[in-house]
Amino acid sequence: MSYDLTRIRKPRCILLYALSPDELSAAEANRAFNEFIGDRNLPLVLFHDHFIGSPGGIAIFFTGNSRDREALVDHDHLHGWKIELRPLIFSYNPAAFDEQIAFTLRAYRGREWEQLRAEHRPSYGDPGREVEIGQEDLGSD
Repeated sequence: MSYDLTRIRKPRCILLYALSPDELSAAEANRAFNEFIGDRNLPLVLFHDHFIGSPGGIAIFFTGNSRDREALVDHDHLHGWKIELRPLIFSYNPAAFDEQIAFTLRAYRGREWEQLRAEHRPSYGDPGREVEIGQEDLGSD
C-alpha cells in the first residue's frame, strides 16, 4: 500500500518501489521502467536502478508541487505493477537528497561522499546484460 500523496503539502522527494507483473521478462520490465522514468510529464527523476531477481526497480522523484505528486500517482505507465510511493523526510529537494547521502556516510560510516565519488572502483560483470536477464552477470571481471 502506498502513502496517500494528497496528504503531502511541501516539496519533497518521493521514493517509488515497483515490482513488475510475473508475466514480464526482466528485459521487458526494465524497458517499461525506463520508459516510465523517462516520461517528461512526470516529476524530475533524481535516481533509479533495477532489481536483480524480481524484475522492477526503484526511483527517487522530486515533487515540487501538487501537480507533480498527482502526475506520479495518475500516470499511464506500469499497469499491473505493484507500486509503493513513500515521501522522504530529509530529502525535500534534489540538493537535500545529495546531502542526505553525504550525511549518512559521514555520520554512520565515517566516510566522505566526495571521496567515495572520486574513487574508481572496478565494474564487475556486464550491467547491461544484468538488466536484460534480471540476474547477476558472473561473466568475466
